[in-house]
Amino acid sequence: MKKLFAVSGAVVLAGLTLAGCESASAGTGEVAEDCTPAAEFATITEGTLTVAAPEFPPYSSPADGGSGLEFDMISDFAAANCLTVTIQDVTYANTVPTVQQGRADIGIGDYYRTEARAAEVELSDPVFLDEMAIISKEGQGTITDIESAKVGTVDGYLWVPDMQDVMGADNLQIYPSNVEMKNDLEAGRIDVGLDSFGAASQAFEGTDYTVTAVQSDDRVASSVEPAQVGFPMTPDAADFHEAVNAQIATWHEEGYIAEKLEEYGLPATGAEVGEPRLIA
Repeated sequence: MKKLFAVSGAVVLAGLTLAGCESASAGTGEVAEDCTPAAEFATITEGTLTVAAPEFPPYSSPADGGSGLEFDMISDFAAANCLTVTIQDVTYANTVPTVQQGRADIGIGDYYRTEARAAEVELSDPVFLDEMAIISKEGQGTITDIESAKVGTVDGYLWVPDMQDVMGADNLQIYPSNVEMKNDLEAGRIDVGLDSFGAASQAFEGTDYTVTAVQSDDRVASSVEPAQVGFPMTPDAADFHEAVNAQIATWHEEGYIAEKLEEYGLPATGAEVGEPRLIA
């Protein structure tokens, strides 16, 4: 693993604001000479925050210098700490390994706080919740509503095992990504899709389909307690972890996260994360 450059001193929090610093951008962006960082910590490359970013809108996109909900957040954090941002364009599956191996300081892309990921990288405190959603033309909102339908979902989501139990493995089509699921839904090969609320809202914007947050159903744990999303962070960087978590706490206190969620068409209630927890 590539070692971090040394920065003396513990993390010093100084009101995590953007005052005095320009917004960072991918591989570019100049930091004002009089910029005072909100905290002191090491990064892989001095003066730069290296971010592993897969194509997963509305949360993350590495294209054109980076964009998305989480990219905005990380860019604001970088600006507050007088850092420019460099994007590592990665696949969704490679984000966590890239961070784990020390090739990026932090990852973005709607990563759930799970026990398995926590064993590989440091996970930030919860940033927002990711709700399970039903995609349909009829606007169904409950699991009961769709039990007799042809349903598709994406591999890797927490609700997949529970939905297989509810519907039977033969009645639930599982796709490698939401692109294939969307194609089959629009072609009529399935009746209903299941995806994260944010990803579904982005993918089906301007179509005849309605995206509805799933109502609580005790048979599907993800509908009762939505997953908490956090940032995967490189291990063995305690000062950096402390700075990121302090920023997240400030964002929650100031309502920044709720505002950003609404900006991207997501429910502001997703900012109500509760106590940190890991999913088995």
